[in-house]
Amino acid sequence: MELGMIGIGRMGANMAQRLVRAGHKVVGYARTASTVEQRVKEGAISSGATSLEDVVNKLSTTPRILWLMVPAASVDDTIAQLLPHLSPNDIIIDGGNSNYQDDIRRANELKKHNIHYVDCGTSGGVWGLERGYCEMIGGEDEIVKYLDPIFKVLAPGIEAASRTEGRENKGGTAEYGYLHCGPHGAGHFVKMVHNGIEYGIMAAYAEGLNILHHANIGKREHQVDAETAPVQSPEHYQYDMNLPEITELWRRGSVISSWLLDLTAHALLQSPDLSNFSGRVADSGEGRWTVKAAIDEGVPAHVLSAALYDRFESRNEAEFANKILSAMRFEFGGHHER
Repeated sequence: MELGMIGIGRMGANMAQRLVRAGHKVVGYARTASTVEQRVKEGAISSGATSLEDVVNKLSTTPRILWLMVPAASVDDTIAQLLPHLSPNDIIIDGGNSNYQDDIRRANELKKHNIHYVDCGTSGGVWGLERGYCEMIGGEDEIVKYLDPIFKVLAPGIEAASRTEGRENKGGTAEYGYLHCGPHGAGHFVKMVHNGIEYGIMAAYAEGLNILHHANIGKREHQVDAETAPVQSPEHYQYDMNLPEITELWRRGSVISSWLLDLTAHALLQSPDLSNFSGRVADSGEGRWTVKAAIDEGVPAHVLSAALYDRFESRNEAEFANKILSAMRFEFGGHHER
């Protein structure tokens, strides 16, 4: 098949290259001409385009397929620029991390122009070129079926994981690594919750490893004063834990083994004290939307909410609140900061 890939950063370029390797034709576009030139040299795309209009014009097969791999905040503007150059039945796929509610709105707006819209939550990061991408898809049945050759090539394939017992006669695409989750917005809704879960898993590893990191607190010198709680039973905290070795250990036979643990073990091997990181953790929106959906649905999401607030904390967003606490302690008890 033939498609235009708009947004050929690391992830978009790797997706394009995976498609090209499988024999598909990919016209790539980025706002920076040098990026386009580099991707052509790398063989990541079949050819480059100089503008969004040029992308559309270089697609000879109809309906034309435009896959967007741009930030969520840029999707509406990109679609607005593309629309004058599109024809009825052309297809726009948003493979980024848009809010599923925006997908519903965009699909309704594009329907007035007879343009089809598909949302495709895509997971795989910078490793997807070789490992493949898990795709969570929302849109019209017949359009998603038409795009199946693209989704199938991008997906990891059935060999990526051992088959779940009892699925031998189940069929479907899920065990190949892609799934039509439902109508417009369903793909990004599933990806939203996927990323919310990701926050929680990452926070659990981080908190557990931090407890191990401080397991030698009984060996340290501690200030003795009325402001500082003493360490209870310091003889119980005399362990200098080797975190690179522990994470490596957990990768084998442990019930908490995972790809995220694999990556953590690699990071700790490279830098046991992680001195090359500041600990400032970003959130791109999906965690917030997941918590909001939980509120709207009236269902508890304790872990996911806490993980989201941990990310706010990492960026010193609690700094003023902590100053308030210090001020109150000083006001009611004359307590000075330590």
